[in-house]
Order: sequence, then C-alpha cells, then structure tokens
Amino acid sequence: MTYLIPYLSKYSYNFPDPRSASPEGIVAVGGDLNPNRLLNAYKRGIFPWYSEGEPILWWSPDPRLILYPQDIKISRSLKKSLKKFTIKFDSDFEGVIRSCRDVRSRTWILPEVIEAFCKLHELGFAHSVETYYEGELVGGLYGISIGGAFFGESMFSKKSDASKSALVALCNFCLENSIDFIDCQIPSDHLKRMGAVEISRERFLIKLEEAMKKGGVIGKWRKDKG
Repeated sequence: MTYLIPYLSKYSYNFPDPRSASPEGIVAVGGDLNPNRLLNAYKRGIFPWYSEGEPILWWSPDPRLILYPQDIKISRSLKKSLKKFTIKFDSDFEGVIRSCRDVRSRTWILPEVIEAFCKLHELGFAHSVETYYEGELVGGLYGISIGGAFFGESMFSKKSDASKSALVALCNFCLENSIDFIDCQIPSDHLKRMGAVEISRERFLIKLEEAMKKGGVIGKWRKDKG
C-alpha cells in the first residue's frame, strides 16, 4: 500500500491529525523550524526528526514512550552519584544542545535545529538541565515545556550517571510544578530502566490534550541545586 505523506505549506503552521500518520509515524514533510510552527507541532504531539540533506520530517510515533515524574527509578549507585554533582537549570542551554550533538557520530541536531531551539529558549519554552562536576559541564538534557508536559529532545553524559542525574532533577522539577509527564518520544531500553513506559499514540494524545489545558512554567528556569 502506498502512503501519501502531506507536504506542509510555508504559509500555514497547521498540521494534519497525528492519527493519520504513516505506519512509521510520519505525519507530514516540509515546512520550516519557525518557533510558531514548532510550538504548534509539539502541542499536537508532533516533533521534527530528520537527517542532513532531507526535508523536515514531522513524526508522531505509535507507541509513544513517556515518563511520569513520580515513577522515576533511582538505583543505589545513582543515589550516590547525585551527591557529587551540581545541578543547574537554563544556565547553559546552547552548551547542552551542542554537547548533545557532539557526542553522537550521526545526529539530527543540525545547525538549523540548534538555532531554532535556541530561539525557543529565548522565548521561554525550551529548557536545559545541566550537570556539573567540579565546575565542568559533564551532562545534561534539553527539551520543550508547554502546559503540563515536557517534551524531551536529547541528553548527553561525559561522566557516569551525569545525564541520569539531570533526568532525576527534571522529574523533581516536574513534580513541584504540576508537569504531568515527560515525553521521551521513541522507545528506549535505557529510559525504560529508569521508569519510562510505552503507551499507544491514542492514549498519549488524550493525555496531551489534558496537559495542554494547564498554564505551565514559561520563562527561564532558575532553580539551582548544589
């Protein structure tokens, strides 16, 4: 069966219903990374993911991996690691996103992606959680926060448990600020071991609709813990 993927007009930020995605999870192709288009996509459970030289591909996979903040699993070794790191929020967003790019041999974090997410950071929607050891940035993660949902994009670690520590800090922040879940997008054994679960796209979209009714935390996150 041939599946025709809709092509986005540059004059409209609207998206097809994510339930109409191809079997692989592709909702649409084309468009750009304008902040308004990106925010509209995430609000509908759609995110960009593509390689250099490709047009932008917009995804809504089925199943979806999410992490409820209260369900984060912290091992004994991770509990020990948490004590040696300093965690900061939104102190070096660009440093985190570039580090996420640099630790991968193949990456979707292209220059235009970095530029777009840095704009969203300036607007108060994209955030980073950084892990420092003896003053050096050794791990972290970044994503977008809208309403009662955090859409995780990528994470990196240069020291054992550094990215996991950032994730624990994010979960604590979510619990304190009524953020319902962290969207982990694609199923990952690593994140499943930390408590993430797979749910159907339909169930995800229902939860997302409820989360979007919340006001959310807009603006820089400035809760530093040493």
